[in-house]
Amino acid sequence: MPATATDLLESTLRQLIAQWEGECVEFKEATDNFPTSDIGKYFSALANEANLARLDCAWLVFGVRNRDRSIVGTTYRENRERLDSLKQQIGQDTDPPTSFRNIHEITVNGHRVLMFEIPAAPRGIPVGWQTHHYARDGESLTGLSFVKQDQIRAQGSQQDFSAEICPGLTLDELAPEAIERFRQLWQRRSPASRASTHPDRELLEAAELADATGLTYAALLLFATRETMGRYLPQAEIVFEYRSGESAGPAQDREEYRAGFLTYHDALWMKINLRNDRQSYQDDFFRFDIPTFDEPAIREALLNAFAHRDYRLTGSVFVRQYARRLEVVSPGGFPEGITAENIADQQNPRNRRLAEALARCGLIERSGQGINVMIERAIRQTKPLPDFSASANHEVRLTLVGTVQNPAFIRYTERLGEETLNTFSTDDFLALDALSREEDLAERFRLRVPRLIELGAVESQGRGRGTRLFLSRSLYEEIGKPGAYTRRRGLDHETNKELLVRHLTDRSDQGAPMREFIQVLPAQSESAIRRMLHELRDEKRIELRGRHGGRSSRWFILQKPSRKPFTE
Repeated sequence: MPATATDLLESTLRQLIAQWEGECVEFKEATDNFPTSDIGKYFSALANEANLARLDCAWLVFGVRNRDRSIVGTTYRENRERLDSLKQQIGQDTDPPTSFRNIHEITVNGHRVLMFEIPAAPRGIPVGWQTHHYARDGESLTGLSFVKQDQIRAQGSQQDFSAEICPGLTLDELAPEAIERFRQLWQRRSPASRASTHPDRELLEAAELADATGLTYAALLLFATRETMGRYLPQAEIVFEYRSGESAGPAQDREEYRAGFLTYHDALWMKINLRNDRQSYQDDFFRFDIPTFDEPAIREALLNAFAHRDYRLTGSVFVRQYARRLEVVSPGGFPEGITAENIADQQNPRNRRLAEALARCGLIERSGQGINVMIERAIRQTKPLPDFSASANHEVRLTLVGTVQNPAFIRYTERLGEETLNTFSTDDFLALDALSREEDLAERFRLRVPRLIELGAVESQGRGRGTRLFLSRSLYEEIGKPGAYTRRRGLDHETNKELLVRHLTDRSDQGAPMREFIQVLPAQSESAIRRMLHELRDEKRIELRGRHGGRSSRWFILQKPSRKPFTE
């Protein structure tokens, strides 16, 4: 691993050790093994404490001795595939389903250290492990107190409309086929739920969609027939429109979906897919097709609008399809604490009971994942990122543009392999996307760089503040721009040395101080330039005159003695 990646993670580790164990950091020696159940408990506790401390993440670190803060190393799950499988194990037993943002492996003084990066619990939702919620009490684990639970839940201060009882709603008014669909999905997602054995009423009660007093609005929104929805909540509809152009006037195709979501969600996608053209690109002798409207991304956009709109407002959700873009407009602005800028990182579900039901049946895999799926799919297909910028206080407006911008980049990501890509976090994709656009990498993405370097997707040059990051040579060769790679990476070491020699040759009588060399090689750090100068001195090509390191010291070219003409 290049020094830049190691230095970055090691610096973070040193800072954590210097601060030692707070409520949001836990060190374990874990030299050989560590129970997964205990890791899950620490995950719950640290995620909840990070939420309360208003931090972005917490850390569980293996390979550091508690007693004297020394780095001793760990052999825990040395196989990377086993580490990746741990992420899946944690995700299966946490509530809401979530997992490590990343698991970093670094070597410090010959010792392997694992740094588990744990995202803070979502706004308003404490994280549990196997039905229990945990917290920290000094260096010990403890149950999450009611006071702390209330502090977290109070973050989602708006009342959950979907959890309220819908007055007068009866089981006979719901669509049996929608309830059966929910049963099948839940049983497939969680076999231990025994959903297949429950009668309809018990099934809804087990899913917290009903209680002794009646059925919730969440049950209505999921299972209602068209007539029932029109009677109780007519604004709960999705209106689809297809427009072939930008001009005003009637849409070429329009359909209203006013019923429980599970009665029409497949039909709505099929309607969009009817006008879903393919964009082709060539790779040697093979031609590939990319759909303009990507099914996983579109389904997530529809789920997001359905689950998080404000059902107290009388407007409908509008889905407008054009030749190369899709617009989804939902009544109600973003929930408290959510903005267009942080929507991929923060969660505060407006209709929590509805979101929980969707998670049970696997339509929502984990809190907030829908936006992440849309971002990751857009980057992999080199389409513009999901755009929420036109949203306002009264509505959320999402635009998904389906135009493929760089087919060669798709070829490159395919070369990384599906198994590798499935281990990427959203920030991994965003880091790769920023570098592919030759943009400076934001600080929040720096911790994503080590794994990208390991995979050969990213290269680095220099050290410290002078570190530069860019996509690998293989990518630029793949997209037919090897010259761009050379420009981004800069000149190689020997060429840089020759530039220093050329400058000294031009300044043969006056010599040159250090500040001039910094102007010659602005992309190099001062320490790197000094190393090159010392190499040239050792090669007897240049010399330093004046007090070593002083302001008056200057470097001079060593003139080679001219040859005398040959005479007999």
